[in-house]
Amino acid sequence: MSYTSLYRKFRPAEFEDVKGQEHIVTTLKNQIRTNRIGHAYLFCGTRGTGKTTVAKIFAKAVNCEHPDGESPCGECAMCRAIAGGSSMNVVEIDAASNNGVDNVREIVNEVAYPPAEGKYRVYIIDEVHMLSIGAFNALLKTLEEPPSYVIFILATTEAHKIPITILSRCQRYDFKRIQLETIVGHMRQLIEKEGAQADERALRYIARCADGSMRDALSLLEQCMAFHFGEPLTYDMVLEVLGAVDARVFGRLFHAVHSADVAEAVRTLEEVLEQGRELTQFVSDFTWYLRNLLLLRISDQMEDVLDVSTENLAMMKQEAGETEEATLMRYIRVLSDLSNQLRSASQKRVLVEIAMIRLCRPQMQNDLLDLQERIRQIEHKLQQRPDPDPGAQQRRAADVPPAVQEKRPPVPEAIPEEVAQVVKNWERIVAQAPQPNGEFYRMAKLSLDGENRLLLVYNEEDSMRYQLVAEDIENGELDRLIEKQIGKKVKCSARLNAGGHSFEDAFPDLSDMVEMDIVEEE
Repeated sequence: MSYTSLYRKFRPAEFEDVKGQEHIVTTLKNQIRTNRIGHAYLFCGTRGTGKTTVAKIFAKAVNCEHPDGESPCGECAMCRAIAGGSSMNVVEIDAASNNGVDNVREIVNEVAYPPAEGKYRVYIIDEVHMLSIGAFNALLKTLEEPPSYVIFILATTEAHKIPITILSRCQRYDFKRIQLETIVGHMRQLIEKEGAQADERALRYIARCADGSMRDALSLLEQCMAFHFGEPLTYDMVLEVLGAVDARVFGRLFHAVHSADVAEAVRTLEEVLEQGRELTQFVSDFTWYLRNLLLLRISDQMEDVLDVSTENLAMMKQEAGETEEATLMRYIRVLSDLSNQLRSASQKRVLVEIAMIRLCRPQMQNDLLDLQERIRQIEHKLQQRPDPDPGAQQRRAADVPPAVQEKRPPVPEAIPEEVAQVVKNWERIVAQAPQPNGEFYRMAKLSLDGENRLLLVYNEEDSMRYQLVAEDIENGELDRLIEKQIGKKVKCSARLNAGGHSFEDAFPDLSDMVEMDIVEEE
């Protein structure tokens, strides 16, 4: 006898065997018991949650010669014929490959003939959302008023693609994703029946990878058991077969990213690739790891909803305490975008490496979460910097000797033409900058630093903005904006006006010496 896969071998044969869909099973059993059977049903839900299985059990139950309560007996000729796929009363159609008007017209013509045996003719149309508009229209009238002996069961994973005229004629049942504990318990029972052994952590990891699909879970379990045939299935074996990564590796990668250590993050990724791990699964698992950190950071009562071992929980709690919610949300957002890109990418490694650099270098992006991460990194650097002299930080931030601040430098006899041109066009220049950088440039006081250098001065309360602008100047961002506007290169610098002096007393104000153009906002 040929081998039968686990999900087919242990497919539920009666309502009591269906896992995780009690709300649907109870409703259908009540309809059978009270003889209030509908003429059209729509089963919606993700893959592997039992839509087709429940449809076949329902078809057997309404045609069973000796029903056991509301469930089919499984022993009569009708039950055996339906289970074996040889019954003329139950027609299963794959709409993905039979989606034309002619295919539906065949169904409409067959409906006119009552069943030769049994009570009902049941049409199970799988992936019904694949039908063409013409096919839906051809089915419409028959679906609304079929003969009393016909039942339509439409199954789909994408209910939003079905016309509203079809939806309004069906009883809709939404199949939920099966809970992790239910999947683990079912796999444990099947392993015992197969005479095999498996580690609890291994089963839980397989159930999490299945993402609520019992069929996917059994397929993954079968794959792992086949690779290590005859051996007890362990957590490490599952990681090896599925190309997954241990949580300790995610911990190392998280520390590298959080400390902005690009080299260590890329080295960790290189180790993962050398072990033959699959990058799409790696990104998905790392996103899940960060999700767990976020939940631990938000609340101390999240241990029960986390699928992690006891030894990893303490480590993750410590890591969650070292970061902030906004930082973790930014990491998850970047990795979620990466997951979508990897589905159709040919150079997956390059995309993952770029994402690691983005996580470590938030200055590469300009939205709010990236800006918050840049501020966090600057604050961290300031906290780590030794400061034995209380007055040293102000002098270092100002980057100018106190003697220079105490006395306003003399006004230059002639402002260089290039600098004057920058001051005149300043509003146009900052308007071209990405936000919020442009707003930070606009808040600066313009002065002169050296013979041909534009100086941006900030007050002490704007120290964070000063740090971000100084970083942009160091990267050449402001220089490029100026060159684009006036066609000349002008060097820039930024300084913090520390020491309690007003700007007018410490620096020459170029905006008073050069008439600035006014730019009207559109």
